Amino acid sequence: MPTYEYQCEKCSHRFEASQSIKDAPLAECPRCGGRIKRLIGGGVGFLFKGSGFYSTDYRSASYRKRAKEESGTKAAGEGKGAPPAKPEKPSPPQGGGEGGGAGGSGGSA
Repeated sequence: MPTYEYQCEKCSHRFEASQSIKDAPLAECPRCGGRIKRLIGGGVGFLFKGSGFYSTDYRSASYRKRAKEESGTKAAGEGKGAPPAKPEKPSPPQGGGEGGGAGGSGGSA
């Protein structure tokens, strides 16, 4: 049964009453007999217990396997947060080739 909160307009007494949804709201303050009004409550919180209440409870085996593999690679540093590899610098050209580099015997005399 839902619990409703009431407040007396005369003495400001606040109280709760458990009533069926079908019942009419209370009309009289139990303390002074004055007129009361039903307050709008924030509702009650409730807790889901057991399995089957989260989207991950019904995931397929292939999804769980893929998620496990992805989490393993991210842990190894290959994931999104790893810095990109630096490109290698080209090595400087070596002398002594056919290109006629500096200081070599170059050909026409």
